Amino acid sequence: MTDKLTPAKIRRNLSGERVSLIGGAGFIGHNLAIGLRQAGAEIQVVDNLMQNNLTTNVIDQNLDPFRRELNHGFLIQRFEMMRDAGIKLDNADARSMIDLPEVLRDFDPTKLVHLSAISSAVDAKHVPGHCFDLQLVTLRNVLEFTRLFPNSVNQLVLMSSSTVYGDFKTPTVDENTRPRPYGIYANAKYMAERLARTYNDQYGLGLTIIRPSALYGERCISRRVSQVFIENALMGKPLLLEGSGNGRLDFTYIYDLVDGIVRSMAVDREPESSITFNMTCGNARTIAELAGIVKSVIPTAICEERPRNKIKPVRGALSTKRASETLNFRPQWPLEIGYKRYCEWYVEQWERTQRVVFAN
Repeated sequence: MTDKLTPAKIRRNLSGERVSLIGGAGFIGHNLAIGLRQAGAEIQVVDNLMQNNLTTNVIDQNLDPFRRELNHGFLIQRFEMMRDAGIKLDNADARSMIDLPEVLRDFDPTKLVHLSAISSAVDAKHVPGHCFDLQLVTLRNVLEFTRLFPNSVNQLVLMSSSTVYGDFKTPTVDENTRPRPYGIYANAKYMAERLARTYNDQYGLGLTIIRPSALYGERCISRRVSQVFIENALMGKPLLLEGSGNGRLDFTYIYDLVDGIVRSMAVDREPESSITFNMTCGNARTIAELAGIVKSVIPTAICEERPRNKIKPVRGALSTKRASETLNFRPQWPLEIGYKRYCEWYVEQWERTQRVVFAN
């Protein structure tokens, strides 16, 4: 392991870095932007504010007034937190090779983080073209920016996914496990990895690939299972346990992911290096265990079994040994602590929204 990445060293190494987060106003992005800002970097968020964001929340005809208000509260919290942290926000479309270079050149970043993507495998199957646009067209433009201005950017961080592994053949996978992606979402993520590695090989682009898993945390509106379970419990709807709830996921609190990514950007590294990190809690838990924590916070929650959705891969734990040895990465939020905290926060937000909606 390299010299231990203490908070002081992280801040020292990131001081003076200028980081642009492409698609950075989303769930992962705004949390990462704040984490990097707290670590001493100057931060720019580039986002067109449409995917799972303010515009969609306003125009989506499928949203009832309560959910619209709930999501609105989460989204406003994101922007207020970024504003208070001194983060620069540029409303631009990263799919445009005109918009993106203009805002990037104005900020003059030394590091780029590519976060633009559709939010789930189910959504990607329904609108594959949109998935390609958000994941691959935006990445093409980011990669071309690094090629056209090679002396500006010293590192690209690409947000991939644990879904690139496909069905897990073993209880635990590490970064040397052969990817077997299935479906539009996972293959788009893996194609992004391959493209970024090619630019690393051909043009010397410093590259870090991050593979997270089953994220949960405050201000998410992407309708992940961790969020859906809480909402169903609050509405008196059943928590649907696919395959008896014995499916296992490496549930990861957003703050552990942010800590790991910040470390990957602060570590001493060769300028043209390429490395991939699993960035998870490192411990697979069942869907039934997730439901049990919801029930401990919301005792009226009920569970109901249903067949497993075959589009979702069979998964398990992701080894974080490489991140531990290279970055001194130590997840701090096991499911019993992190998810319970998230559940309690969500109940508070739900009750706040009820007061606002029913007062009107």
